[in-house]
Amino acid sequence: MARLAAGVVLVTAHDAEDGPRGEDVGMTATAFMSVSLDPPLVMVSVRNDSRMDELLERQPLWSVSVLAENQRQTAGRFAMKGRLSDRLLFQELPHERGEVSGAPLVTGALAAVECRTEQRVVAGDHTLVIGRVLATRLPPEEGGPLTYYRGRYRRLG
Repeated sequence: MARLAAGVVLVTAHDAEDGPRGEDVGMTATAFMSVSLDPPLVMVSVRNDSRMDELLERQPLWSVSVLAENQRQTAGRFAMKGRLSDRLLFQELPHERGEVSGAPLVTGALAAVECRTEQRVVAGDHTLVIGRVLATRLPPEEGGPLTYYRGRYRRLG
């Protein structure tokens, strides 16, 4: 599967158990896709033993930022095992809050979608989280997407 090029996204959610003071959680993903146009559904694959999976089991609102080719460092930082706490990572990440999900949306991303979980399907060591798109954001700036191919982040072209 390393020979299949994939776009890179940052999946985020806000742990609202503590209200606005709750913690943000983020993870880099390459297994993200559109599932349906009517209704608008997307899917992300989340490792079963991850913090994100635990949070998305109880928090139905989440967001996805489609990363631009100049956001390789963001992808790498959120993908590292044993990384800094999410709290520190978000302090260093330029972002805004989603109006619907309350989850962080990466500033400068090519696109962002805010979702509500419709279905969770356990598939081996991952869970496929299918979400209904509630809001989208397309910033005016254009650029190339960040891709992942053969174990490395790459640019198109």
